[in-house]
Amino acid sequence: MSVTVRVPAKVNVQLAVGAARPDGYHDLANVFLAVSLYDEVTATPADGLRVTCAGPDADQVPLDRTNLAARAAVALAERHGHTPDVHLHIAKDIPVAGGMAGGSADGAGALLACDALWGTGASRAELLDICAELGSDVPFSLVGGAALGIGRGERLTELEVGGDFHWVFALAGRGLSTPAVFREFDRLTEGVDIPEPAPSQPVLAALAKGDPAALAVACANDLQPAALALFPELSDTLAAGRAAGALTALVSGSGPTTAFLALDAESASDIAGVLRASGTCRDVRTAVGAAAGATVV
Repeated sequence: MSVTVRVPAKVNVQLAVGAARPDGYHDLANVFLAVSLYDEVTATPADGLRVTCAGPDADQVPLDRTNLAARAAVALAERHGHTPDVHLHIAKDIPVAGGMAGGSADGAGALLACDALWGTGASRAELLDICAELGSDVPFSLVGGAALGIGRGERLTELEVGGDFHWVFALAGRGLSTPAVFREFDRLTEGVDIPEPAPSQPVLAALAKGDPAALAVACANDLQPAALALFPELSDTLAAGRAAGALTALVSGSGPTTAFLALDAESASDIAGVLRASGTCRDVRTAVGAAAGATVV
């Protein structure tokens, strides 16, 4: 017997970042939108805990207990008196180290898969609590759709989405470390009075209306200057996407994946073609949001 869970990538349509807290984290107002790029995590009984991975850039995924999928299995097992005897296989399609929460998706997928495999019967509240322990983006990977995350991003309020949003994602030639991007944010904002992060009402309204033109005007990412400082070539990718007709162009989360909002599916296809030919990225993907969260398939 095995259980497979499909779990989506995310794009941040707003990422407002506060000053560093004493614990080193930052308060956030993080508006997540799940998009139709997916990893699949399959849990199968085993004699011990084992993680395998296949797919694009699978060689960059850690296969030891630092992997969020492994950590999720251990956390659930400990709460319910199990030993984490499970083989977790990750079929990877979300970009690795790309600012689209691929690792977080794998954690949420493994958690749901192990819950179903072991019959632990964990409540949604308990699953979300474990997700929050694992990382700031993991709860949203479980929930999907659209949501506002506050605190470190882990305290979620689900949001209404009134239509489809078509995206093009340009994958960079190398990864970016999220902690390094936050350190660069701290360096760039040293001595600056940073306001408390708050959700953008125009962003929430555009999501609710399903209005891509309005969302394009409103979306923003406070980490983008830090990501561009560490990876200046991303500016060329952003410019190429804008020139191709994207309604807006931004770094996804901590990067280095860049995200381009299109008016419709045909426009997304056109933008993707121009980006592929631009020489500014190594691959291009199209996706639609809002996508469902972690789901047993």
